Amino acid sequence: MTTDWDPWSYRDKSGMTAQGSGNLVGYAVEAADGGIGKVDEATNEVGSSYIVVDTGPWILGKKVLLPAGTIDRVDDGGKVYVDLTKDQIKDSPEFDQSSYNEPAYRNRVGDYYGRYYTR
Repeated sequence: MTTDWDPWSYRDKSGMTAQGSGNLVGYAVEAADGGIGKVDEATNEVGSSYIVVDTGPWILGKKVLLPAGTIDRVDDGGKVYVDLTKDQIKDSPEFDQSSYNEPAYRNRVGDYYGRYYTR
C-alpha cells in the first residue's frame, strides 16, 4: 500500500473524480470477499468525497460510511468495488446519521481505514 493515501479523495484507478463523476446512488457495493449492500448516498466534493452504504440484512440494516479512498474501482454495470473485507468494514466506527459530516467523526473514520492503506 502507499503512505500518501487520502481517505476523502478517489484514487486515480477508481475511474471516479471529484466534481464531474456520475452519481453512484443505487450501485451495488462489493467488498474483497463479497457484497455488502447498495450506495444510499454519495458525494463528489474535492477532498471530501465518500459513499454511505445501506448494508440491508448483512449488518441488520445498518449503514456504513466509506471514504472515497477505499474505492478500488467502479464499473459501468453499476458496481462499486472496495478493496477491504467485510469484517474490516463491519468493524468501522458506527455510522451516526446526525454527525457523519462533522470533522471529529470523519477523522475517526479516516484514521480507522487509514491503517489498511498506510504502511
